[in-house]
Amino acid sequence: MNASTLTIRKKLEDLTGDEDGHSLSKSLNALSIVAIGIGCIIGAGIFVLTGTAAAKYAGPGIMLSFALGGVACAFVGLCYAELSALIPVSGSSYTYTYATLGEFFAWIIGWDLVLEYAMGAATVSVGWSGYMVSILRDLGVFLPPQLTNSLGATVKLADGSEATGIFNLPAALIVMTLTFLLARGTKESARLNNIMVVVKLAVVVGFIVIGAFYVDTSHWAPFIPENKGEFGEYGWSGVLRGAGVVFFAYIGFDAVSTAASEAKKPQTDMPIGILGSLAICTVLYILVAAVLTGLVPYADLNVPDPIAKGADAVGMGWFSWPIKIGAIAGLTTVMLVLLYGQSRIFFTMSKDGLLPPVFSKIHEKYDTPYVSQYMIGGCVALIGGLLPIGLLGEMVSIGTLFAFILVCGAVIYLRRSESDAHRPFKVPGVPVIPILGILFCLALMAGLPLDTWIRLIVWMAIGFVIYFAYSRHHSTVQKQAGTA
Repeated sequence: MNASTLTIRKKLEDLTGDEDGHSLSKSLNALSIVAIGIGCIIGAGIFVLTGTAAAKYAGPGIMLSFALGGVACAFVGLCYAELSALIPVSGSSYTYTYATLGEFFAWIIGWDLVLEYAMGAATVSVGWSGYMVSILRDLGVFLPPQLTNSLGATVKLADGSEATGIFNLPAALIVMTLTFLLARGTKESARLNNIMVVVKLAVVVGFIVIGAFYVDTSHWAPFIPENKGEFGEYGWSGVLRGAGVVFFAYIGFDAVSTAASEAKKPQTDMPIGILGSLAICTVLYILVAAVLTGLVPYADLNVPDPIAKGADAVGMGWFSWPIKIGAIAGLTTVMLVLLYGQSRIFFTMSKDGLLPPVFSKIHEKYDTPYVSQYMIGGCVALIGGLLPIGLLGEMVSIGTLFAFILVCGAVIYLRRSESDAHRPFKVPGVPVIPILGILFCLALMAGLPLDTWIRLIVWMAIGFVIYFAYSRHHSTVQKQAGTA
């Protein structure tokens, strides 16, 4: 095996060429892209993981954790803006990497994106379950705790006794329902997306404005609880670990980069859209964290529905329902996008020969990769039903951070290898900005627990085995080059 075959690349002209004579209209301005960004970003992270991270790691210092995550995303966002303007095609960072660092790194990032999309959908499903169980409880419907919690989870019942979780049935059911809809060709329309953006923003802003009147500032003391002797258990290390965990709240901003081919002025619209949506969401996240930890002692926030708990804690029963319904709607949309995105990434990898043809098999009637969609949905439903939200969220965060590092590296590499290529938008201060993006992502990854790193290493090792045993021998690009 020649090492050069690992870095064989797709040509930029093959990716950006207009083969069929069709192109997307340049209809999006900076404001439109900011709206898309907010719609992608606000989801499970803010509705679900804020409470977990505050309770277990950072306390009220979770506000600083969100600020750290936002800064890291700003540097990475600039890199996405350059790549999306240079390579305005679908395929997410997998396609960018194939065109820059080569096939092996493209495989790594494609395999790694499973942690962002599939594991992300599983994480969201657990949060969705928490809010749905809360709504049903308000209606007088009480589901057995054994069937609404992860395997082995200990649940305290109202009578003081304890129950052990077996399987989170609502989480699995919502995943399979959405999978069925996607396999039949149901897609999220632009109108539905706009409605969801309004609903999510209304819930978040409403919680901040109304909750501010009930904040008890004594809950903020100490702002950064004293470290308990272990790295990541409060203290500054807890703030860092909390940033790594709540980084999940920012995933989705990379999806904004796919709008580059429709931006009227990508040179200015893309950085404004990406950084503008990040800035707005970061401010909202910090304010939500401030209000939430001011309403409920941080130690009591380790629940699947922390925003609803905050509303219930101060007797805002009338507002609790809008929060829960808004969260349910928002989380459903996020799951739909993640499950859809995962099947399309596998579809692209399968067309490239890196995955078996079954992942790109199209339904004759619905024109969807239905086999792949059902396989992904089944695995996600099983994972969401069995595993706790904290573990899932950490896996999503470390996988996403790893992908972001490769994107920053791709910008540096491409500046040298394709120095003459036309760049509608250029990251200022290369290589400083991409390097800062890499360092911030590494810092957030360093704050995550050791067992999360071990899971990442095991996951990537499995990916290496698949690549060398199957993918490189079936690669379309390798075959065209005569190296397969």
